[in-house]
Amino acid sequence: MDIRYSASPNDVKRYTTEELRREFLITGLYQPNEVKGVYSHVDRMVVLGVMPTTETVSLDKGIDIWHSFGTEFFLERREIGIFNIGGEGEITVGGSVCRLSRKDCLYITKGERNVAFRSLSPDSPAKFYGVSAPAHTSYETKLLTIAQAAKKPLGSTELSNRRVINQFIHPEVLKTCQLSMGLTVLEPGSVWNTMPPHTHERRMEVYTYFDIPKDGVVMHFMGQPNETRHIVMNEEDAVISPSWSIHSGVGTGAYAFIWAMGGENQAFDDMDHLQASDLR
Repeated sequence: MDIRYSASPNDVKRYTTEELRREFLITGLYQPNEVKGVYSHVDRMVVLGVMPTTETVSLDKGIDIWHSFGTEFFLERREIGIFNIGGEGEITVGGSVCRLSRKDCLYITKGERNVAFRSLSPDSPAKFYGVSAPAHTSYETKLLTIAQAAKKPLGSTELSNRRVINQFIHPEVLKTCQLSMGLTVLEPGSVWNTMPPHTHERRMEVYTYFDIPKDGVVMHFMGQPNETRHIVMNEEDAVISPSWSIHSGVGTGAYAFIWAMGGENQAFDDMDHLQASDLR
């Protein structure tokens, strides 16, 4: 598992482009029949990609569980949210099989020992994107389809940020220890997300971008408000956002992204708001 240590904002302001990408950018998550993982020491979040093609793939496959977590199995002291951004697939949790279409989400609670992934067609494999956070108790493992997500339209055409936030793993939808996740879809003609910007000192965040137009990119802006930087994001890349960093993006066309948060609370209004004109 790739380990990413916490980075000081005082150091990040001196990073080269390559250093910035090496520290925060996550690429290559979807490899045939593998579990690819990145362990971030920012709130001890884990980002995973699983793309089963010809095999049923266990959540623990290829991960040194004891070395990574000091536990017997992945979810012994963790919870996880998993989106499917590929073809039709299934996740087996214990003795239950959950079928996920594209943009559906499965929350798996702490304590589930046996978790496995399968694609219904090797020619159109599922791509399971997961984010895991430490957990202190167990709740309910639950499948949420894109139709069941709580919808929150935001933005305007005039500001090029008209979008719908689909809340899946959210206090108003289901109980979790600390993990929150959702999927935001920008409407055609809109390109900005999280603008005006903000930080939330008490929570970190991870974004993954997808449905980016062919040959397009998303410019992801990060850094302290007075020391901003950018990372060029391609299809299905993810990016770690520490609590001290803004996390805004603008694309060459409309796109979608999955956001995941963990930290001290789940209060979505707990933000330190900023004006775009104050950024440097």
